[in-house]
Order: sequence, then C-alpha cells, then structure tokens
Amino acid sequence: MDIYSHAEANTRKTWLYLLGFFLFVIGAGWLMSYILGSQIILWIAVVLSITMSVGSFWYSDKLVLSLAHAKPVLKKDYPELYRIVENLSITAGLPMPRIFIIKDAQPNAFATGRDAKHAVVAVTTGLLERLSRVELEGVLSHELSHIGNKDMLISTVVVVLVGVVVLLANLFFRLAFFGGMGRQNDRGGGQARIIMIVIALAFLVIAPLLAQIMKLAISRKRELLADASGALLTRYPEGLASALEKISKDPNQLKSANDALSHLYISNPFRGKEQKSWMHKLFMSHPPLEERVVALRSQKI
Repeated sequence: MDIYSHAEANTRKTWLYLLGFFLFVIGAGWLMSYILGSQIILWIAVVLSITMSVGSFWYSDKLVLSLAHAKPVLKKDYPELYRIVENLSITAGLPMPRIFIIKDAQPNAFATGRDAKHAVVAVTTGLLERLSRVELEGVLSHELSHIGNKDMLISTVVVVLVGVVVLLANLFFRLAFFGGMGRQNDRGGGQARIIMIVIALAFLVIAPLLAQIMKLAISRKRELLADASGALLTRYPEGLASALEKISKDPNQLKSANDALSHLYISNPFRGKEQKSWMHKLFMSHPPLEERVVALRSQKI
C-alpha cells in the first residue's frame, strides 16, 4: 500500500467510527427515551452537551496553552523554527499558525485552535535541541496535518457525542432510581423496579465506557492520518519516523504533563507508562510509537 492509499484508508476508518458513534448515541437515547416514555430528557442532554462543548471549543486554545505553560515567541527568537513552519504552511496551503514554546527537556509538540485561521503549534525546547532539521520538519508536518485535516473540529464533535452519552447515562440512572419511573414501577410491582434499576446501572457503567473507547479509537486513527499526511507534505517519511524513534527513547518526563492534554501531543508525555497489552491499547489516545514508525517506513510515496 502506498502512502496515498494509507491516508485514504485512515480517513475512511475515521468516518466509519464517527458514523458508528452517531448510531450508538442515537440508540442509547432511543433506549432511554423508550424505557422512560419521554423524549424530553434526550433533548436536554443534547442541548447541554452541545452548549458546553461549543464553549470549550471556542476557548480551548487559551486553556490548553495555559495548562501546558506554553509561551508565544517571535520570529527573531527562533528564526529556523519559523522558516520551517512558514515553508510547510505554504506547501500545505494553510495560514501561518502562531508558534509557542514550552521550556521542557522532553521532546514533544502539539497543535490546537478552533480552526486553521486560529491555529497554534507548540513545541518543547527539548524537541528543538534533540532533532535534526529533517526530523523537526517531520514533526511539524504532522502537527500542521492535524490543522489541515480539521482534527480539532472532529475532536469537538466526538466530545459532544461523549458528553451526550454521559449525560444520558446519569439522567437515566437518576430518573430510574429516584424519579417517577420508580414510583410507577412500585404500582406495578417490585420486580419491575428491580429490573429497571439493573438496566439503569448497566447503562450507567457500560455506555460511557463504550463512548470513551470509541473516542480513543477515532483519536488513534487521526494520529495515523496525521503521520501519513505529514509524510506526504514533506515527501520524506523517514524524517518523521526517525523523529518518533528519538522521541520514544527520550527518558525525560514532561513537567507540565496533564491527563486532559496528553492526547494532543505527538507522543504520550507520561514516560514509562506505555504498555503493550491489547486491553491497555483500547484506552490509548495514540497508537504505539513503534507501530507508527513501522507504518511510515512501509509506505511508498
């Protein structure tokens, strides 16, 4: 498979996952509405989730940059970094993003922002110190691909869907256990109430868990797509592959590492916590770096 086919395959899989996610949310909402005999709860959950997610999407870059301790820099401070980002942005047909620096020894980077016109690329000082120019181009092409592929928008859609499922599960449990459904079942017999509570508990636990697994599966596919798109941008997959190898071998911990931001970075910022079991991989936001390197080196341009 060449790298064009690899990128197209990852795009198709992402949209299939999203379609499955939409169907899962609709099915969960229908099940809860059917059992409770009311559509109003579903609409409340949808409106609340969209409102909260749109608000966080609009201001997400400011929050992310603050939590990451990233500081804006000027072209005169990092002229080579600016030149690389400018050249890649022109090649990709993207506006020049703002550039931020994180003073940290761990080599890492991320992109954020609500759209291409408000995008940000942040890199650590460790990344600039340890990578060659072609490796740095590979990492930056990956981050610009996230911007070009509208991954921030897709992430927001996924967050909305997860939020709907979590709200549905909580509302369903509260209404089934404490609300009118419980009183209605009392009139029809205690057995119906017990069955209702069991269903509510199962839904409360399983639905958010499945939603989170779907969210992370989409995130992993977007990372693979950004790798493939970045390789197409530089026309040199080895640059990114070599960079990922160096990043994976670096022992430094990211001082500003945060669970809420870990999925944004090109590599897991929590060193020493990578595991190989299939169960652990279900809950990873990134594919293992070794698999990404193999995928890059097996592609042809």
